[in-house]
Amino acid sequence: MNSKNPKAALFGTSADPPTSGHEIILRELAKKYDLVITYASNNPSKEHQENLKNRSLLLKTLIDNLDISNIIFDNEITSPWAIKTIHKCKAKYHLKRLNFVIGSDLLEEIFSWKNINDILEEVNLYIIPRDGYELNKKHLDSIGKLQGTYEISSFKIPKVSSSLARSSKNFSFLPKSLIPILKSNKLYRYN
Repeated sequence: MNSKNPKAALFGTSADPPTSGHEIILRELAKKYDLVITYASNNPSKEHQENLKNRSLLLKTLIDNLDISNIIFDNEITSPWAIKTIHKCKAKYHLKRLNFVIGSDLLEEIFSWKNINDILEEVNLYIIPRDGYELNKKHLDSIGKLQGTYEISSFKIPKVSSSLARSSKNFSFLPKSLIPILKSNKLYRYN
């Protein structure tokens, strides 16, 4: 890793719970970036089923199980507001530029985020296409109009989501490393 100016990605997720989709994203980001910083967050536009502490435990367990040295779990930087998390991350890790990871499902929503102009000034968006959420040219053009920059990933997230994992009758959408924690802590409906 280039320690003076690492190519870094910031991947925040409400992960309620983390899914096999999150696992794919983390593996792919670790191939592309020198440093991947991830955290669990509270999304102000969502109602979460589990509290942040439990979602953080699950995400940290997933990352620990991946055992990929350039992925860091750091919930000290979390904030419901992306701009605050970005500032904390850049200061803590001494980063001049940062790639902020979002799924294509968030493309429309980001324009209602607090401080979107500041966010786009601080980061390059790294957009991951997600099945069922096609990339909308209008939204991509809007990023440019706000002087933002973006890159679209070459990989796609399969049609899997936390809500799908919660409603599943089995564990097929969940990383296997999380199942014992879900059962022992009686999280979601797994007990």
